[in-house]
Amino acid sequence: MIELIQFIYYVLQLYIYILVASALLSWLVAFNVVNPRHPVVAAIGQVLFAVTEPLLRPIRNVLPRMGLVDISPVVLILIIIFIQSVILPNLAKLVY
Repeated sequence: MIELIQFIYYVLQLYIYILVASALLSWLVAFNVVNPRHPVVAAIGQVLFAVTEPLLRPIRNVLPRMGLVDISPVVLILIIIFIQSVILPNLAKLVY
């Protein structure tokens, strides 16, 4: 059971990296550093959007509009860190 908890921890850590990559790509596109019409950039953007949007959309619906600033990835990262640092260790204590 402890291996399953460790696996969940690593998957959540990987998802944090995916969120950061998605945010960085959106900034690079917004500042015209990369061309969003390039096939590789478009493919990476579509994959990142498909992976991150299902969890970011409910957070965006709850948060008030802040103009052009989107803090939903930050909120989701904080939620994931809370799960990693509070919920998973307490779940591991229940197993032992």
